Amino acid sequence: MSVPNPYTSSWERPGGDWSSGMVGSFGVPQQSPDPPPDPDPPRPDGPERRRRQLKIFGGIAGGIVAAGLTVLLIVILGGDGDPFGEKAAGPADLRPPLAQACPAPSVPPGDVPAPSPSVPAPATGERTVDEAAGISYREYGAPWEPWTTVWNAGTLQVPYRVGQHFVTEVYAGGTYHASILSAAVPAADNDAFTLDLECIGRQVSADVRAEYYPQPNQLEVLRDEVTTLGGRPAWVSEFRLSFDEPGLTATSEFSGVAVVDVGRPTAAVLYVSIPGTHRQYDDVVHEVLESVRPL
Repeated sequence: MSVPNPYTSSWERPGGDWSSGMVGSFGVPQQSPDPPPDPDPPRPDGPERRRRQLKIFGGIAGGIVAAGLTVLLIVILGGDGDPFGEKAAGPADLRPPLAQACPAPSVPPGDVPAPSPSVPAPATGERTVDEAAGISYREYGAPWEPWTTVWNAGTLQVPYRVGQHFVTEVYAGGTYHASILSAAVPAADNDAFTLDLECIGRQVSADVRAEYYPQPNQLEVLRDEVTTLGGRPAWVSEFRLSFDEPGLTATSEFSGVAVVDVGRPTAAVLYVSIPGTHRQYDDVVHEVLESVRPL
């Protein structure tokens, strides 16, 4: 938008028929000469000058405030990038569930009394060999047959791949089994070889009771200890569970759970279960546990 300049002035020549040569004669009207140029155009008065000064000062002050706000935002956002939100979450814990629940003991193993290792008797007879778990144990004939599937059981997802079983009954919920199953479960941080056997054993045993059997159930603990199996440190639990499942003939089960330290970041798990309808096989629980040997 164009605005007239208030600080300039104009002067018009008066009208008339006089020319520039008709000057100086007496009695003859003379044309007034052009006024001299004004060397100093009028300046803005006091109020206008103050308004201009205020605009200048206001612009400078606004620039200073804007710069200050920019620096402040850089400092605030330079921390976590979200000054008004929650603090950023820490890195995800990618350790296996058992390693999270049972970190390695903080006391060096040499300072903790451990069961005296024993030299196991040589293994005899037919054997079930679990290369992944790092153990072998007694193998039985009929009615026992090889386990040929992978059962990722419970919350801990213990991957039972090796062992024996037989079906004890078929009911509306499926099939019920007697079983001797083994697996390897990650139980240490990274490549650590120190395991908290008691903690790991209790976690696995609790998972067995909560996930493998009808709920609710009643627990009778028969054995619960740190010991040795095949000369290796181990934790063993033996217990009987009582329950009532519609359509299921079995109302109890005798079970044994062993966690064996085989000198790897993984622990060997051995799970033996005998339904109450087949108590003639209860001795299998003790026999299998005592037959464990490291590879």
